[in-house]
Amino acid sequence: MMTKKKKRSNGGKGLGAREIFPAAEMDFDDERMSRNRRSLKFSKGLHKSSAPDEDADYADDYAEYEEGGYADAPSGPFVVNSLMEGEAVKEQVENNACWGLASAVDLYGCDPDLIRDADAIKRFVVELCDLIEMKRFGETQVVHFGEDERVAGFSMVQLIETSLISAHFANASCAVYLDVFSCKAYNPYLVRQFAVNYFKGEDSSLQVSMRR
Repeated sequence: MMTKKKKRSNGGKGLGAREIFPAAEMDFDDERMSRNRRSLKFSKGLHKSSAPDEDADYADDYAEYEEGGYADAPSGPFVVNSLMEGEAVKEQVENNACWGLASAVDLYGCDPDLIRDADAIKRFVVELCDLIEMKRFGETQVVHFGEDERVAGFSMVQLIETSLISAHFANASCAVYLDVFSCKAYNPYLVRQFAVNYFKGEDSSLQVSMRR
């Protein structure tokens, strides 16, 4: 799914989490979560929305995984279309539906100054880890690569205690290719929206996989 975003002027700095996500937007009440769990279905790794009159018990689909049986867990990639769907995915990971969650976020039309700024990239990593409650392990590595101008740009790697965050920043196309993999649950749509706003992306896409 492609989402249009207007670029913002912020003195060459990315937008912080508090500016992007007001507290009201993060209030997931029980009724809305229950409704979303009923509507979010996974079949052979593909996202589907069930019809309103379907009343299957969503929890039953994952009962066999609660003791660590991942053999038939949904994999992916599949699309997560909202913060609410992302919260439902996070809940499934918390309920041991899989070993870990991998998110691939592609951003297009990003601010060329931000993606060429190693310090801005490091700030992004710190704020993202704080936002999705991941504990960083060691320093953020940001290195410029690419003899081929088509792919030249910074690459970033950040170890986290539950796995890894990485990204490549393509100068020629002003694109960002961000990956977050963690055995600790997180909301993948939150990652997408934060990255879009921080790097002032015009378009974005998100694919999620549950890793067995």
